Amino acid sequence: MSAGFREPRRHSDRLTDTPRTGAEMSSLLLFLIIIPTTSTLEFHYHDNREIEQYLLQTNASNPDITHLYSIGQSVKGQQLWVLALGLSPRRHTIGIPEFKYVGNMHGNEALGRVLLLKLIDDLLHGYRDNATWAVQLLNSTRIHILPTMNPDGFDASDTDCVFTTGRYNSNGVDLNRNFPDPFAGLRKKPELDEEKREAEVRAVIGWLRMESFVLSANLHGGALVASYPYDNSNGGSELMGGASVSPDDDVFVHLAKVYSYNHASMHQGDRCSGRPFLEGITNGYQWYPLIGGMQDYNYVWAQCLELTLEISCCKFPPVKQLPAMWTENRKSLLAFIQQVHLGVKGQVFNSSGVPVQNAEVEVKGRRNMCPFRTDKHGEYYRLLLPGNYTFKVRYLGHEDLTETLTIPHGPDQYSAMKHNFRLRQITTTTGHTSANPTEATLTPTSEQSLNCAGGGATNRPTWSGLGLTLGLVAVLRYQID
Repeated sequence: MSAGFREPRRHSDRLTDTPRTGAEMSSLLLFLIIIPTTSTLEFHYHDNREIEQYLLQTNASNPDITHLYSIGQSVKGQQLWVLALGLSPRRHTIGIPEFKYVGNMHGNEALGRVLLLKLIDDLLHGYRDNATWAVQLLNSTRIHILPTMNPDGFDASDTDCVFTTGRYNSNGVDLNRNFPDPFAGLRKKPELDEEKREAEVRAVIGWLRMESFVLSANLHGGALVASYPYDNSNGGSELMGGASVSPDDDVFVHLAKVYSYNHASMHQGDRCSGRPFLEGITNGYQWYPLIGGMQDYNYVWAQCLELTLEISCCKFPPVKQLPAMWTENRKSLLAFIQQVHLGVKGQVFNSSGVPVQNAEVEVKGRRNMCPFRTDKHGEYYRLLLPGNYTFKVRYLGHEDLTETLTIPHGPDQYSAMKHNFRLRQITTTTGHTSANPTEATLTPTSEQSLNCAGGGATNRPTWSGLGLTLGLVAVLRYQID
Protein backbone atom coordinates (compact mmCIF):
# COMPACT_ATOMS: atom_id res chain seq x y z
CA MET A 1 0.00 0.00 0.00
CA SER A 2 1.35 3.43 -0.88
CA ALA A 3 2.40 5.82 1.83
CA GLY A 4 -0.30 8.15 3.05
CA PHE A 5 -3.18 5.77 2.36
CA ARG A 6 -4.25 3.31 5.00
CA GLU A 7 -7.18 1.09 5.78
CA PRO A 8 -8.67 0.28 9.17
CA ARG A 9 -6.68 -2.32 11.04
CA ARG A 10 -7.91 -5.90 10.75
CA HIS A 11 -8.96 -5.81 14.39
CA SER A 12 -11.81 -3.36 14.48
CA ASP A 13 -10.97 -2.12 17.97
CA ARG A 14 -7.75 -0.51 16.71
CA LEU A 15 -8.09 2.45 14.39
CA THR A 16 -4.52 3.66 14.77
CA ASP A 17 -1.13 2.07 15.23
CA THR A 18 -1.15 2.79 18.97
CA PRO A 19 -1.54 -0.53 20.84
CA ARG A 20 -4.27 -0.85 23.42
CA THR A 21 -3.73 -2.12 26.93
CA GLY A 22 -5.36 -5.31 28.16
CA ALA A 23 -7.82 -3.31 30.25
CA GLU A 24 -8.76 -1.18 27.26
CA MET A 25 -9.28 -4.30 25.15
CA SER A 26 -11.52 -5.89 27.76
CA SER A 27 -13.58 -2.72 28.15
CA LEU A 28 -13.98 -2.31 24.42
CA LEU A 29 -15.01 -5.93 23.85
CA LEU A 30 -17.61 -5.62 26.61
CA PHE A 31 -18.80 -2.39 24.99
CA LEU A 32 -19.14 -4.13 21.62
CA ILE A 33 -21.12 -7.00 23.09
CA ILE A 34 -23.70 -4.88 24.90
CA ILE A 35 -24.27 -2.34 22.12
CA PRO A 36 -27.43 -3.11 20.10
CA THR A 37 -26.91 -4.48 16.60
CA THR A 38 -28.73 -1.58 14.95
CA SER A 39 -27.32 1.86 14.33
CA THR A 40 -29.01 5.21 14.22
CA LEU A 41 -27.93 8.41 12.56
CA GLU A 42 -29.76 11.26 14.17
CA PHE A 43 -29.71 14.88 13.08
CA HIS A 44 -27.01 16.49 15.17
CA TYR A 45 -23.36 17.42 14.88
CA HIS A 46 -21.39 14.24 15.45
CA ASP A 47 -17.90 14.77 16.77
CA ASN A 48 -14.90 13.34 14.93
CA ARG A 49 -14.78 10.16 16.98
CA GLU A 50 -18.46 9.52 16.33
CA ILE A 51 -17.93 10.01 12.60
CA GLU A 52 -15.04 7.56 12.67
CA GLN A 53 -17.16 5.02 14.54
CA TYR A 54 -20.10 5.47 12.19
CA LEU A 55 -17.92 4.97 9.11
CA LEU A 56 -16.28 1.90 10.62
CA GLN A 57 -19.62 0.39 11.54
CA THR A 58 -21.08 1.19 8.11
CA ASN A 59 -18.13 -0.44 6.37
CA ALA A 60 -18.40 -3.51 8.58
CA SER A 61 -22.13 -3.85 7.88
CA ASN A 62 -21.78 -3.35 4.11
CA PRO A 63 -18.46 -4.90 3.06
CA ASP A 64 -19.77 -5.79 -0.40
CA ILE A 65 -20.50 -2.20 -1.47
CA THR A 66 -18.34 -0.02 0.84
CA HIS A 67 -14.65 0.41 1.50
CA LEU A 68 -13.21 2.59 4.27
CA TYR A 69 -9.74 4.07 3.91
CA SER A 70 -7.73 7.04 5.15
CA ILE A 71 -5.97 9.46 2.81
CA GLY A 72 -3.74 10.82 5.58
CA GLN A 73 -3.87 12.74 8.82
CA SER A 74 -4.66 16.24 9.99
CA VAL A 75 -2.02 18.41 11.67
CA LYS A 76 -3.07 16.95 15.03
CA GLY A 77 -2.98 13.40 13.75
CA GLN A 78 -6.67 12.73 13.16
CA GLN A 79 -7.36 10.35 10.29
CA LEU A 80 -9.00 11.76 7.16
CA TRP A 81 -11.41 8.91 6.53
CA VAL A 82 -13.05 8.31 3.16
CA LEU A 83 -15.87 5.88 2.51
CA ALA A 84 -16.08 4.55 -1.05
CA LEU A 85 -19.40 3.12 -2.24
CA GLY A 86 -20.11 1.05 -5.34
CA LEU A 87 -20.17 -2.44 -6.80
CA SER A 88 -16.37 -2.59 -6.66
CA PRO A 89 -15.63 -0.24 -3.76
CA ARG A 90 -12.03 -1.33 -3.13
CA ARG A 91 -10.61 -0.67 -6.57
CA HIS A 92 -11.27 1.08 -9.85
CA THR A 93 -13.25 -0.70 -12.57
CA ILE A 94 -12.63 0.31 -16.17
CA GLY A 95 -15.61 2.25 -17.46
CA ILE A 96 -16.91 3.17 -14.00
CA PRO A 97 -16.23 6.86 -13.25
CA GLU A 98 -14.85 8.02 -9.90
CA PHE A 99 -16.81 10.71 -8.04
CA LYS A 100 -16.11 12.47 -4.73
CA TYR A 101 -17.69 14.77 -2.17
CA VAL A 102 -15.57 16.65 0.37
CA GLY A 103 -17.06 18.24 3.46
CA ASN A 104 -15.93 20.54 6.28
CA MET A 105 -12.87 22.01 4.54
CA HIS A 106 -13.46 25.01 6.76
CA GLY A 107 -13.89 23.57 10.22
CA ASN A 108 -16.67 25.93 11.31
CA GLU A 109 -18.75 25.29 8.18
CA ALA A 110 -20.31 22.19 9.59
CA LEU A 111 -23.47 21.41 7.63
CA GLY A 112 -21.54 19.45 5.01
CA ARG A 113 -20.49 16.90 7.64
CA VAL A 114 -24.13 16.21 8.49
CA LEU A 115 -25.32 16.05 4.89
CA LEU A 116 -22.59 13.69 3.75
CA LEU A 117 -23.25 11.25 6.58
CA LYS A 118 -26.95 11.35 5.74
CA LEU A 119 -26.10 10.82 2.07
CA ILE A 120 -24.15 7.67 2.94
CA ASP A 121 -27.05 6.46 5.04
CA ASP A 122 -29.55 7.29 2.28
CA LEU A 123 -27.57 5.55 -0.47
CA LEU A 124 -27.09 2.38 1.53
CA HIS A 125 -30.68 2.15 2.72
CA GLY A 126 -31.87 2.82 -0.83
CA TYR A 127 -29.59 0.13 -2.23
CA ARG A 128 -30.63 -2.44 0.37
CA ASP A 129 -34.29 -1.60 -0.31
CA ASN A 130 -33.63 -2.09 -4.04
CA ALA A 131 -34.67 1.49 -4.81
CA THR A 132 -34.06 2.13 -8.51
CA TRP A 133 -32.25 5.43 -8.03
CA ALA A 134 -29.78 3.97 -5.51
CA VAL A 135 -29.14 0.78 -7.46
CA GLN A 136 -28.51 2.74 -10.65
CA LEU A 137 -26.09 5.15 -8.96
CA LEU A 138 -24.06 2.52 -7.12
CA ASN A 139 -24.02 0.11 -10.07
CA SER A 140 -22.65 2.77 -12.40
CA THR A 141 -20.46 4.96 -10.18
CA ARG A 142 -17.76 4.65 -7.53
CA ILE A 143 -18.58 7.34 -4.98
CA HIS A 144 -15.99 8.57 -2.47
CA ILE A 145 -17.13 10.63 0.53
CA LEU A 146 -14.77 12.54 2.83
CA PRO A 147 -17.08 13.93 5.56
CA THR A 148 -14.43 16.15 7.14
CA MET A 149 -11.26 17.48 5.58
CA ASN A 150 -10.55 19.68 8.61
CA PRO A 151 -11.38 17.73 11.79
CA ASP A 152 -9.02 19.87 13.88
CA GLY A 153 -10.81 23.05 12.81
CA PHE A 154 -14.16 21.53 13.72
CA ASP A 155 -12.88 20.71 17.20
CA ALA A 156 -11.91 24.36 17.68
CA SER A 157 -15.05 25.89 16.18
CA ASP A 158 -18.04 27.41 17.89
CA THR A 159 -21.61 27.50 16.63
CA ASP A 160 -21.62 31.07 15.35
CA CYS A 161 -23.24 31.74 11.98
CA VAL A 162 -20.79 34.37 10.79
CA PHE A 163 -17.51 34.44 12.69
CA THR A 164 -14.44 32.45 11.67
CA THR A 165 -13.50 30.56 14.82
CA GLY A 166 -12.51 27.09 13.64
CA ARG A 167 -12.31 28.02 9.96
CA TYR A 168 -8.60 27.29 9.71
CA ASN A 169 -6.61 24.17 10.48
CA SER A 170 -4.47 23.81 13.60
CA ASN A 171 -1.67 25.83 12.02
CA GLY A 172 -4.04 28.74 11.42
CA VAL A 173 -4.07 28.18 7.65
CA ASP A 174 -7.09 28.43 5.35
CA LEU A 175 -7.00 25.13 3.47
CA ASN A 176 -8.88 26.65 0.53
CA ARG A 177 -6.00 29.06 -0.03
CA ASN A 178 -3.21 26.51 0.35
CA PHE A 179 -3.29 24.49 -2.89
CA PRO A 180 -0.71 25.12 -5.64
CA ASP A 181 -2.25 27.78 -7.86
CA PRO A 182 -2.18 27.07 -11.61
CA PHE A 183 -2.13 30.78 -12.40
CA ALA A 184 1.25 31.06 -10.73
CA GLY A 185 2.56 29.51 -13.95
CA LEU A 186 2.80 25.95 -15.19
CA ARG A 187 6.57 26.08 -15.10
CA LYS A 188 6.45 26.29 -11.32
CA LYS A 189 6.42 22.68 -10.30
CA PRO A 190 3.77 22.12 -7.64
CA GLU A 191 5.83 19.16 -6.45
CA LEU A 192 8.72 21.38 -5.39
CA ASP A 193 6.88 23.13 -2.58
CA GLU A 194 4.50 20.33 -1.72
CA GLU A 195 6.16 19.68 1.63
CA LYS A 196 5.39 23.28 2.57
CA ARG A 197 1.67 22.63 2.14
CA GLU A 198 -0.56 21.79 5.06
CA ALA A 199 -1.00 18.14 5.99
CA GLU A 200 -4.65 18.12 4.96
CA VAL A 201 -3.83 19.64 1.57
CA ARG A 202 -1.01 17.18 0.96
CA ALA A 203 -3.42 14.36 1.75
CA VAL A 204 -5.92 15.55 -0.87
CA ILE A 205 -3.19 16.08 -3.46
CA GLY A 206 -2.01 12.52 -2.88
CA TRP A 207 -5.60 11.31 -3.14
CA LEU A 208 -6.00 12.99 -6.53
CA ARG A 209 -2.91 11.19 -7.77
CA MET A 210 -4.24 7.83 -6.64
CA GLU A 211 -7.69 8.01 -8.24
CA SER A 212 -8.85 9.32 -11.62
CA PHE A 213 -11.68 11.48 -10.31
CA VAL A 214 -14.01 12.81 -12.97
CA LEU A 215 -16.39 15.02 -10.98
CA SER A 216 -16.37 16.46 -7.48
CA ALA A 217 -17.84 19.05 -5.14
CA ASN A 218 -16.71 20.50 -1.85
CA LEU A 219 -19.35 21.66 0.63
CA HIS A 220 -19.11 25.01 2.40
CA GLY A 221 -21.39 27.36 4.33
CA GLY A 222 -22.07 31.05 4.75
CA ALA A 223 -23.89 31.60 1.44
CA LEU A 224 -26.33 29.81 -0.84
CA VAL A 225 -24.79 29.41 -4.28
CA ALA A 226 -22.99 26.94 -6.56
CA SER A 227 -19.61 28.36 -7.54
CA TYR A 228 -17.48 27.06 -10.41
CA PRO A 229 -13.95 27.64 -11.85
CA TYR A 230 -11.98 29.59 -12.29
CA ASP A 231 -11.46 31.12 -8.86
CA ASN A 232 -8.34 32.96 -9.98
CA SER A 233 -6.80 34.57 -13.06
CA ASN A 234 -3.51 35.96 -14.28
CA GLY A 235 -5.19 38.65 -16.35
CA GLY A 236 -5.07 36.65 -19.56
CA SER A 237 -7.65 35.73 -22.16
CA GLU A 238 -9.66 33.82 -19.57
CA LEU A 239 -10.98 37.13 -18.21
CA MET A 240 -14.34 37.88 -19.81
CA GLY A 241 -16.83 40.36 -18.43
CA GLY A 242 -15.49 40.14 -14.92
CA ALA A 243 -15.44 36.34 -14.88
CA SER A 244 -12.46 34.01 -15.23
CA VAL A 245 -13.79 31.62 -17.86
CA SER A 246 -12.50 28.07 -18.28
CA PRO A 247 -12.56 26.09 -21.55
CA ASP A 248 -15.34 23.96 -20.07
CA ASP A 249 -17.44 26.89 -18.91
CA ASP A 250 -20.62 25.56 -20.54
CA VAL A 251 -20.26 22.29 -18.65
CA PHE A 252 -19.55 24.06 -15.37
CA VAL A 253 -22.59 26.30 -15.76
CA HIS A 254 -24.71 23.23 -16.44
CA LEU A 255 -23.34 21.42 -13.39
CA ALA A 256 -23.95 24.42 -11.15
CA LYS A 257 -27.52 24.73 -12.40
CA VAL A 258 -28.13 21.03 -11.79
CA TYR A 259 -27.39 21.62 -8.13
CA SER A 260 -29.14 24.97 -7.79
CA TYR A 261 -32.36 23.95 -9.56
CA ASN A 262 -32.67 20.67 -7.69
CA HIS A 263 -32.22 22.58 -4.42
CA ALA A 264 -35.33 23.86 -2.68
CA SER A 265 -34.35 27.54 -2.98
CA MET A 266 -30.78 28.02 -4.24
CA HIS A 267 -31.92 28.75 -7.81
CA GLN A 268 -33.87 31.76 -6.51
CA GLY A 269 -30.61 33.55 -5.73
CA ASP A 270 -28.62 34.04 -2.54
CA ARG A 271 -30.71 35.82 0.05
CA CYS A 272 -28.10 35.48 2.78
CA SER A 273 -26.24 38.74 2.31
CA GLY A 274 -28.55 40.64 0.03
CA ARG A 275 -26.37 40.06 -3.04
CA PRO A 276 -28.36 38.14 -5.66
CA PHE A 277 -26.81 35.28 -7.63
CA LEU A 278 -28.72 34.80 -10.86
CA GLU A 279 -30.11 31.26 -10.89
CA GLY A 280 -28.14 30.48 -7.74
CA ILE A 281 -24.78 30.09 -9.49
CA THR A 282 -21.61 32.13 -9.90
CA ASN A 283 -18.21 32.06 -11.51
CA GLY A 284 -15.76 31.94 -8.61
CA TYR A 285 -13.57 34.82 -9.77
CA GLN A 286 -16.58 36.98 -10.54
CA TRP A 287 -17.74 36.52 -6.96
CA TYR A 288 -14.28 37.25 -5.54
CA PRO A 289 -10.75 36.22 -6.63
CA LEU A 290 -9.28 33.33 -4.68
CA ILE A 291 -5.66 32.19 -4.87
CA GLY A 292 -4.78 28.57 -4.11
CA GLY A 293 -8.30 27.17 -4.17
CA MET A 294 -9.07 23.47 -4.30
CA GLN A 295 -11.48 23.53 -7.23
CA ASP A 296 -8.98 25.17 -9.59
CA TYR A 297 -6.35 22.63 -8.56
CA ASN A 298 -8.76 19.75 -9.20
CA TYR A 299 -9.68 21.03 -12.64
CA VAL A 300 -6.28 22.05 -13.99
CA TRP A 301 -3.97 19.41 -12.55
CA ALA A 302 -6.25 16.45 -11.81
CA GLN A 303 -8.71 16.66 -14.75
CA CYS A 304 -11.54 16.58 -12.21
CA LEU A 305 -14.33 19.12 -12.67
CA GLU A 306 -15.16 20.43 -9.20
CA LEU A 307 -17.70 22.87 -7.81
CA THR A 308 -17.74 24.73 -4.51
CA LEU A 309 -21.21 24.40 -3.01
CA GLU A 310 -22.25 27.02 -0.47
CA ILE A 311 -25.20 25.25 1.12
CA SER A 312 -26.32 27.38 4.07
CA CYS A 313 -26.48 31.04 5.01
CA CYS A 314 -25.38 30.13 8.51
CA LYS A 315 -21.97 28.48 8.78
CA PHE A 316 -23.08 26.36 11.75
CA PRO A 317 -26.88 26.06 11.50
CA PRO A 318 -28.90 25.28 14.65
CA VAL A 319 -29.53 21.58 15.17
CA LYS A 320 -33.28 22.03 14.82
CA GLN A 321 -32.78 23.19 11.20
CA LEU A 322 -30.77 20.15 10.10
CA PRO A 323 -33.68 17.91 8.99
CA ALA A 324 -35.08 20.65 6.77
CA MET A 325 -31.64 21.38 5.31
CA TRP A 326 -31.17 17.72 4.45
CA THR A 327 -34.52 17.77 2.68
CA GLU A 328 -33.52 20.92 0.78
CA ASN A 329 -30.20 19.43 -0.40
CA ARG A 330 -30.92 15.71 -0.82
CA LYS A 331 -32.19 15.85 -4.40
CA SER A 332 -29.33 18.15 -5.43
CA LEU A 333 -26.66 15.91 -3.93
CA LEU A 334 -28.00 12.88 -5.80
CA ALA A 335 -28.61 14.69 -9.10
CA PHE A 336 -25.09 16.10 -9.06
CA ILE A 337 -23.53 12.65 -8.68
CA GLN A 338 -25.46 11.48 -11.73
CA GLN A 339 -23.78 14.19 -13.84
CA VAL A 340 -20.55 12.19 -13.75
CA HIS A 341 -22.12 10.33 -16.70
CA LEU A 342 -22.12 13.34 -19.02
CA GLY A 343 -20.22 13.22 -22.28
CA VAL A 344 -17.94 10.46 -23.49
CA LYS A 345 -15.57 7.89 -21.99
CA GLY A 346 -13.35 5.14 -23.28
CA GLN A 347 -9.78 4.01 -23.78
CA VAL A 348 -6.94 4.86 -26.13
CA PHE A 349 -5.12 1.90 -27.68
CA ASN A 350 -1.80 1.91 -29.49
CA SER A 351 -1.15 0.17 -32.79
CA SER A 352 -0.77 -3.16 -31.00
CA GLY A 353 -4.10 -2.85 -29.26
CA VAL A 354 -2.59 -2.08 -25.86
CA PRO A 355 -4.17 0.72 -23.77
CA VAL A 356 -1.71 3.57 -23.28
CA GLN A 357 -1.19 6.04 -20.47
CA ASN A 358 -0.54 9.76 -21.04
CA ALA A 359 -2.14 10.02 -24.46
CA GLU A 360 -3.67 13.46 -25.03
CA VAL A 361 -7.42 13.46 -25.64
CA GLU A 362 -8.35 17.03 -26.47
CA VAL A 363 -11.53 18.58 -27.81
CA LYS A 364 -11.35 21.18 -30.55
CA GLY A 365 -12.12 24.63 -29.17
CA ARG A 366 -11.29 23.64 -25.57
CA ARG A 367 -7.69 24.56 -24.94
CA ASN A 368 -7.11 23.40 -21.39
CA MET A 369 -4.17 24.74 -19.40
CA CYS A 370 -3.10 21.13 -18.96
CA PRO A 371 -4.26 18.79 -21.74
CA PHE A 372 -6.54 15.96 -20.65
CA ARG A 373 -4.60 12.69 -20.76
CA THR A 374 -5.32 9.01 -20.33
CA ASP A 375 -4.61 7.34 -16.99
CA LYS A 376 -2.66 4.16 -16.26
CA HIS A 377 -5.53 2.10 -17.70
CA GLY A 378 -5.53 4.08 -20.94
CA GLU A 379 -8.87 5.59 -19.90
CA TYR A 380 -10.21 9.04 -20.56
CA TYR A 381 -13.40 10.79 -19.44
CA ARG A 382 -14.66 14.03 -20.96
CA LEU A 383 -17.72 15.68 -19.42
CA LEU A 384 -19.50 17.36 -22.34
CA LEU A 385 -23.02 18.54 -23.06
CA PRO A 386 -24.92 16.88 -25.93
CA GLY A 387 -23.64 17.88 -29.37
CA ASN A 388 -20.98 17.30 -32.02
CA TYR A 389 -17.33 17.49 -30.96
CA THR A 390 -14.07 16.97 -32.81
CA PHE A 391 -11.42 15.10 -30.83
CA LYS A 392 -7.70 15.06 -31.44
CA VAL A 393 -5.80 12.17 -29.86
CA ARG A 394 -2.01 12.23 -29.70
CA TYR A 395 0.53 9.74 -28.42
CA LEU A 396 4.27 9.55 -28.95
CA GLY A 397 5.33 7.48 -31.93
CA HIS A 398 1.80 7.35 -33.36
CA GLU A 399 -0.12 9.37 -35.91
CA ASP A 400 -2.44 12.05 -34.63
CA LEU A 401 -6.02 10.84 -34.76
CA THR A 402 -8.93 13.21 -35.41
CA GLU A 403 -12.53 12.05 -35.04
CA THR A 404 -15.87 13.83 -34.74
CA LEU A 405 -18.35 12.34 -32.29
CA THR A 406 -22.01 13.03 -31.68
CA ILE A 407 -22.58 12.90 -27.94
CA PRO A 408 -26.02 12.23 -26.43
CA HIS A 409 -27.19 13.07 -22.92
CA GLY A 410 -25.49 10.40 -20.85
CA PRO A 411 -26.81 10.93 -17.30
CA ASP A 412 -30.28 9.70 -18.24
CA GLN A 413 -28.77 6.27 -18.96
CA TYR A 414 -26.26 6.39 -16.07
CA SER A 415 -23.45 6.05 -18.58
CA ALA A 416 -21.54 8.44 -20.77
CA MET A 417 -21.21 7.47 -24.42
CA LYS A 418 -18.50 4.84 -24.88
CA HIS A 419 -15.90 5.36 -27.58
CA ASN A 420 -12.40 3.91 -27.88
CA PHE A 421 -9.63 5.41 -30.00
CA ARG A 422 -7.21 3.13 -31.90
CA LEU A 423 -3.96 4.76 -33.00
CA ARG A 424 -1.60 3.91 -35.87
CA GLN A 425 2.14 3.80 -35.40
CA ILE A 426 4.31 6.13 -37.45
CA THR A 427 6.89 4.29 -39.51
CA THR A 428 9.60 5.38 -41.91
CA THR A 429 10.20 3.88 -45.35
CA THR A 430 12.70 1.49 -43.71
CA GLY A 431 10.10 0.30 -41.28
CA HIS A 432 11.57 1.96 -38.21
CA THR A 433 9.47 4.12 -35.92
CA SER A 434 10.04 7.81 -36.50
CA ALA A 435 9.75 10.64 -34.07
CA ASN A 436 6.26 11.99 -33.72
CA PRO A 437 6.12 15.51 -35.17
CA THR A 438 3.86 16.50 -32.29
CA GLU A 439 6.32 15.32 -29.65
CA ALA A 440 7.48 18.86 -28.94
CA THR A 441 3.95 19.99 -28.19
CA LEU A 442 3.22 16.93 -26.08
CA THR A 443 6.23 17.47 -23.85
CA PRO A 444 7.63 20.96 -24.45
CA THR A 445 9.83 20.81 -21.37
CA SER A 446 10.47 18.34 -18.59
CA GLU A 447 8.86 20.83 -16.20
CA GLN A 448 5.72 21.10 -18.29
CA SER A 449 5.53 17.33 -18.54
CA LEU A 450 5.67 16.93 -14.79
CA ASN A 451 3.15 19.66 -14.15
CA CYS A 452 0.60 18.46 -16.67
CA ALA A 453 0.83 14.73 -16.11
CA GLY A 454 -2.92 14.24 -15.81
CA GLY A 455 -5.28 11.36 -15.63
CA GLY A 456 -4.73 10.42 -12.01
CA ALA A 457 -4.20 6.83 -10.91
CA THR A 458 -0.53 7.03 -11.85
CA ASN A 459 0.54 5.10 -8.78
CA ARG A 460 -2.56 3.38 -7.51
CA PRO A 461 -2.04 1.52 -4.23
CA THR A 462 -2.38 -2.22 -4.18
CA TRP A 463 -4.83 -2.86 -1.40
CA SER A 464 -3.66 -5.71 0.78
CA GLY A 465 -7.11 -6.99 1.59
CA LEU A 466 -7.07 -5.74 5.15
CA GLY A 467 -10.51 -5.56 6.65
CA LEU A 468 -12.52 -6.18 9.74
CA THR A 469 -12.40 -9.56 11.39
CA LEU A 470 -15.51 -11.46 10.41
CA GLY A 471 -16.00 -12.65 13.93
CA LEU A 472 -16.43 -9.11 15.18
CA VAL A 473 -18.68 -7.93 12.37
CA ALA A 474 -21.77 -9.31 14.03
CA VAL A 475 -21.13 -7.44 17.28
CA LEU A 476 -19.44 -4.29 15.96
CA ARG A 477 -22.28 -1.78 16.17
CA TYR A 478 -22.02 1.79 17.31
CA GLN A 479 -24.79 4.13 18.33
CA ILE A 480 -24.37 7.60 16.84
CA ASP A 481 -26.90 9.40 18.94
